[in-house]
Amino acid sequence: MDEGASLASSVRGQAVYLVYRGLGAGMHWLPEPLARASATAVGLALTAFRRDARAVYARHLTRVLGRPLSEREERAFARRAFRNYARYWLEGARLAAVPHEVVLDRLVVESGFEHLVEHMAAGRGVVMALPHVGTWEWGGAWLALKGYPMTSVAEPVEPRALYDWFVSRREAMGLSIVPMGPAVGGALLRCLRSGGLVGLLCDRDIVGNGVDVEFFGERTTLPGGPATLALRSGAALLPAAVYSGPGRGHTAVIMPPVAVERTGSLRADVTRVTQALATDLETLIRRAPDQWYLFQPNWPSDPGYER
Repeated sequence: MDEGASLASSVRGQAVYLVYRGLGAGMHWLPEPLARASATAVGLALTAFRRDARAVYARHLTRVLGRPLSEREERAFARRAFRNYARYWLEGARLAAVPHEVVLDRLVVESGFEHLVEHMAAGRGVVMALPHVGTWEWGGAWLALKGYPMTSVAEPVEPRALYDWFVSRREAMGLSIVPMGPAVGGALLRCLRSGGLVGLLCDRDIVGNGVDVEFFGERTTLPGGPATLALRSGAALLPAAVYSGPGRGHTAVIMPPVAVERTGSLRADVTRVTQALATDLETLIRRAPDQWYLFQPNWPSDPGYER
């Protein structure tokens, strides 16, 4: 890259960083009713202008619902999905400054908390496997306040100042962040072997080296990391989701642990466990498909899909 292009890239990166910081600060200081109204307006604008994302999302919904959508249904689902997505970003921007008692008051664990308590008490660690549903970070902040701080992974972004800001916001919520890269597996294994809690979003194969599974009736790949970590460390693997609502609240569901006993080669076991996890993720997503924030191609048959 020549000097001029490098300077232009640096300026663009700084501008992006300042925009994100400015929006984050604005959402933090606005009164909550006004901030929520702003998020709703952003969601409606996305519905109108992100036709490409709407089309991809409609394809995903036909898989989730098991039937085609009418044009009217597609528009209604898209409106709700983008409004919920805007809410996710709003609450993520405000969460670090939300009083602890509000975080605790606004989240209810509907079922399965005993699975987490039991396996954390056993000292073998827990891998919590999450879809891009609802507001998982609120769940992470709630767990930290309950004495179960979570370690998660973030993909490095440019400029570095923006990545550092994102990390600082999550750390203020009680989350520990490990950057995605060659050392991430070792860092997460150390956390689990010391009896810690790891939370991983795992309904999209971002890196492109995932495990082939059937997901909503069609073959694709999902990350093999959760299964690999559980098999190698002996940790429990718990599928879970944190849904937005009702109202300003949040509802968490933790499913029973996926069986992760070693039965053969590690590769075969990772495939088996990842398929079982995919089936549980389907259950979690079907509960609130309008809170599933997957607007990118995710199956080989999707236009624009790149493994």
